Amino acid sequence: MNKHLKSADETAERIIEWAEAERLETCFERAEKMKPCPIGSSGACCKVCHMGPCRLVGKDAEEKARGVCGATLPTVAARNMARMIAGGTAAHSDHARDMAYTLLAVADGEAKDFKITDVKKLYRVAGYLNIEFEGRPVNDVARDVAVKLIEDFGRQKGEINYLSRAPKKTQERWKKWGIAPRGIDREVVEVMHRTTMGVDHEPDHILMGGLRTALADGWGGCMISTDITDILFGTPAPVKAEASFGIFKEDEVNLVVHGHEPTLAEMIVEVVSEPELIAYAQSKGAKGINLGGMCCTANEVLMRHGIPTAGGFTNQELGILTGLVDALTVDVQCIMPAVAELSKKFHTKVITTSEKAKMPGAMHVEYDEHNAKDVARNIVRIACDNFPNRTKKGSHVTDKFPVIAGFSHEYIEYMQGGRWRASFRPLNDAIMAGRVRGVVGLAGCDNPRVPSTGLHRFLATELIKNDVLIVSTGCGSAACGTAGYLTPEMALENAGPGLREVCEAIGIPPILHLGACVDNSRILTIASAMAAEGGLSDEIGGMPAVGIAPEWMSEKAIAIGCYFAASGFPVIFGGESPVGASEEVTKIMTEVWFERFRGALHFEPDPEKILELTLDYIDKARSALKLKKYEPGKFGAERVLMDMAARREIERAAKPHIGL
Repeated sequence: MNKHLKSADETAERIIEWAEAERLETCFERAEKMKPCPIGSSGACCKVCHMGPCRLVGKDAEEKARGVCGATLPTVAARNMARMIAGGTAAHSDHARDMAYTLLAVADGEAKDFKITDVKKLYRVAGYLNIEFEGRPVNDVARDVAVKLIEDFGRQKGEINYLSRAPKKTQERWKKWGIAPRGIDREVVEVMHRTTMGVDHEPDHILMGGLRTALADGWGGCMISTDITDILFGTPAPVKAEASFGIFKEDEVNLVVHGHEPTLAEMIVEVVSEPELIAYAQSKGAKGINLGGMCCTANEVLMRHGIPTAGGFTNQELGILTGLVDALTVDVQCIMPAVAELSKKFHTKVITTSEKAKMPGAMHVEYDEHNAKDVARNIVRIACDNFPNRTKKGSHVTDKFPVIAGFSHEYIEYMQGGRWRASFRPLNDAIMAGRVRGVVGLAGCDNPRVPSTGLHRFLATELIKNDVLIVSTGCGSAACGTAGYLTPEMALENAGPGLREVCEAIGIPPILHLGACVDNSRILTIASAMAAEGGLSDEIGGMPAVGIAPEWMSEKAIAIGCYFAASGFPVIFGGESPVGASEEVTKIMTEVWFERFRGALHFEPDPEKILELTLDYIDKARSALKLKKYEPGKFGAERVLMDMAARREIERAAKPHIGL
């Protein structure tokens, strides 16, 4: 990996070089100019009151440095970490709240442009919540589900509903250490209170409050959002699409959806092919309308409809720099305000749509779920109206790569056994036999402070060489997609012999795209299903599984990392530690958390060391579980892998009257 490159994506790098020649500034140039504050970046700066900011630096700072109030460096670092968790949890969970209220509006007939698309998933969720669904109208069940999930936000006592989906032993650890979350909003508010000046000063105690808040994110907000999105728009199954900047078309209107909330994007997907809108685009001189995505909204519509993606977080300015984007519609989270300023140098219209998020220099078309299609049609027309204003200025590129995405929990379960024998048994067996060494969740943002997407690509190729199956989400998935890594052929060319055999038998890529960043919750439910299947650990902790966020930048990533650590995953973040100034806090997050929950949170800037630490965790877990020692190409004879065709034949023989 060339450290002098700004992006590991060759197409992105060409656009960056063109922008520099044209003296157009991007996040990559700003990252070079704006160096991180060494005090704040290591967690040694306290800003929670106006006696400061206090900088806790100097010789023996860990033991001797004090803020004006007397707060120690470990206290300050722990508070900073807890506040990041609260911020990330608030973002994911506010998204989830909107999804829950949309489901309620659909059930009550108030959002007539939406419908319950996946009734089977609705009933599955109703089962988790102990809601009766047999023989009842679908909308009545949906209403009860929505109301019960909405209760999780304001609950003051007890526990959030979805904790019951975790393995019993994992739940017992949470209860033992007092981190089972009560209500999502309560945990966020309490952490913000406890980290206010003059409240909680014990670093371990602060961080335990942070973990409770993180669990409210993972087993609350993220999981609620994933389930409701599946119910409303369909549970993903594999689809073929394309990725990178070559998805833009010179002779069509290019409309890009960017952000994180899927409801408006789904409506745009529905209306963009309406004959009236196609005719409208043609009246403006375009051959048609081309819809593409960016960031996690891209992942939502990619997973369900095969809408192509232009990539993740650091690609948003570069999309405008192609000169081909007629409109960029944005909602919430990970939107660079720089896109509005950059768009003035081109013809692109930047359109904000959320009442929570406006941007200087952008036009605002507010989304309303009660007339969602009308809003979507208005946005499409704005893009069409702007097509004639397009100039030839821009770095036009044609590179694009095939992508296979759409691997939900339900589909992964199905593909291992078919409709009637769906289970995680084959994956567990492959791990026990040593064909699959372990599993890694490769997630998180891409970051302009490193060769963007480069750490994702390096770790993806090295891990699958070592027979590690990867599940990916968010911008981690986008990084793999724009590299051409999300295809079954990737397994044949790059995976180790055991992983290759598994991928060939099932017909899957070695990197499974699970969706948006909220869909990290799918990894939690997959891990829980693997524990329930037996043969490995009887809890999430102890499995040969690791989470990695090599280029993280958002508070949401911190919340995700912490809910995985509290659930039993060792987690490794790339880059310097935001609490690295404190040895005590670092020890708590690595050694103490591992002892209590069998999970940990590490920060490591060296990608080679990330790889080494990951494989070490996986191999030690295999050893502790007394599994066959991993040896490349040497497998046990526990079970012969069957491909999907063979499994379907068995199903047909067992139930010949039922078609698949």
